[in-house]
Amino acid sequence: MLSGLVIVDKPQGWTSHDVVGRMRRLAGTRKVGHAGTLDPMATGVLVVGVNKATRLLTYIVGTSKTYEATIRLGAATVTDDAEGEVTHTTTTADVTEAAIRTGIAALTGPISQVPSSVSAIKVNGERAYARVRSGEDVTLAARPVTIHSFEFHGIRRGRHESGLEYIDVDATVECSSGTYIRALARDLGAGLDVGGHLTALRRTRVGPYSIGQARTLEQLGEDLQILDIAVAARALMPVRELSAGEAVELSFGRRIPASAEGTHTTENPAAAFAPDGTLTALLADAGKYAKPVLVFPPDPAPNNVSATPTAKESGQ
Repeated sequence: MLSGLVIVDKPQGWTSHDVVGRMRRLAGTRKVGHAGTLDPMATGVLVVGVNKATRLLTYIVGTSKTYEATIRLGAATVTDDAEGEVTHTTTTADVTEAAIRTGIAALTGPISQVPSSVSAIKVNGERAYARVRSGEDVTLAARPVTIHSFEFHGIRRGRHESGLEYIDVDATVECSSGTYIRALARDLGAGLDVGGHLTALRRTRVGPYSIGQARTLEQLGEDLQILDIAVAARALMPVRELSAGEAVELSFGRRIPASAEGTHTTENPAAAFAPDGTLTALLADAGKYAKPVLVFPPDPAPNNVSATPTAKESGQ
């Protein structure tokens, strides 16, 4: 029973659900989930949890993300990306690079963002995109997000079939969870009075997991590489090393003395490791004690098969 994360380089045209379906077949288990949807148009990092590691996904979803994006100024679409019908076009002949930089600066830092109407956000129990497809006019409430960095790389000018000029802007965006890059494209165009939409998107980082660790579905089909749950948790969370006695207590769901820092919470717990390097639990401090938020019982070793040694056991 392999438990860990698979860092997938999602191909264009696939839904995140499609990727989960493929991973279920490759890993031979139904217990597979992902940490944060990528639109079919987008490519790049999709973090997939297998077996016990699905319990880590909640903590991965809320981490910051990094994207490489191309934004087209001079045309707006129904979906705020290239997959939607164009609603209007405007020439960008008078739009300067300085104006674009000013627009980007206005969308950097803590901002209030209205998600795209075709997002997966639920409205009265139904996905917003489903309501839009049924002909309903949907406007979602604004929500606070943080654009940690909106780095401008350059522009390329071209012309629509109508002859009107457009501008493609290449940028890197580092942002908080819940940010819609489509909405950034829309709002940049709106701020310049020319309209805008997203034409390309590649996610290069989710929390501590980067595109350098990602593998395509074809590569995973030939060699299924699963990041061990202990290694994944060490990269994701603060770490607490347990004594043998503490590890035993936690295996029964009992509380132990609080950490020296006393700062671990239910929302931001510490990953607690037994002396042999095994992930035992996620811990939250509560006064003088630390209580388990989640407990990870050890997997039984299959008959006639040696368990793979941990990093500490193998001397790595």
